[in-house]
Amino acid sequence: MLILSLIGGIIPMTIYLYFLWKFDKNEREPIKFVLYHFLYGGTIAIILGIIGSKIISYPLNFILTDGTNNLIQIILVAPFVEEIAKATILFKTIYSKNVDNLTDGLIYGGAIGLGFGMTENFLYFFMFSDSFYNFLPLFIMRTSFSAVMHCFSTATIGGIMSLSKYSSDLKLIFSTILALLIAMFIHFTWNFSVILDSTYTIGIVFMIIVYFLFFLTYFFSIKYENRIIKKELKNEIPDNLLLILSTTNKFKNGWFAESYKNIFIQKTTLLAFRKHQVDISGNNNELYNNEIMQLRIDINELIKKL
Repeated sequence: MLILSLIGGIIPMTIYLYFLWKFDKNEREPIKFVLYHFLYGGTIAIILGIIGSKIISYPLNFILTDGTNNLIQIILVAPFVEEIAKATILFKTIYSKNVDNLTDGLIYGGAIGLGFGMTENFLYFFMFSDSFYNFLPLFIMRTSFSAVMHCFSTATIGGIMSLSKYSSDLKLIFSTILALLIAMFIHFTWNFSVILDSTYTIGIVFMIIVYFLFFLTYFFSIKYENRIIKKELKNEIPDNLLLILSTTNKFKNGWFAESYKNIFIQKTTLLAFRKHQVDISGNNNELYNNEIMQLRIDINELIKKL
């Protein structure tokens, strides 16, 4: 069952990660950085989660029966410890230049959750599946819901933190605490629902609602990015090009020289986001201003080639 558990744990989450990475239509994140968060979730976050659970559950062993202790660990301790463990790297990532907007936070947080779900799934498959008959239903449930729950809960943290990146320190702290509480609630509700056969359906319905809310958030995030592009590039490029760049039509052929189209999209999108970052942060960052000047030069050269 070791090979089957490895395949069942790694392949689905890697596929999910690929589509998560492809989600960012405007400025795709560096794949190495996304993989770094994915592997962090599957290694360091798992270790932190195990250590944290052991520390918190140790005193409970003396005051609770085994059955009650196990129940408390699944329903309360796991959501509390694991969401904090998964989010730890985001406290550093949020200050990276790669995090420009809500979509970026969703992707990096989601990648951590998928990595965590990958390792957790492997451990569940290996420990609780002694035959393919036992493996299949566990694989379907954990791949479709449990691991995805980890993705959505940590994506929530990343998304909310990214929205507060350029706010005051106090607002960022408050937003981070709120994000952790929401993630813990998602985790708690799922664990609480599926622990009993009578409430299993409620857990599945709840996760379907979370699915819907995640994709709705993603949809509005992309729409918001397109508005930023339209606003920040208004006086930077010709109107006919701006009209295309601020919609999904930019991925179609024929509106720009094909050999330069992708680099043009990349540089104009980055210019829009860098200008937006300077606007909302109120910080006249010399590094960003120098990058903005260089991007303008590169874009003008590309337009000349057109």
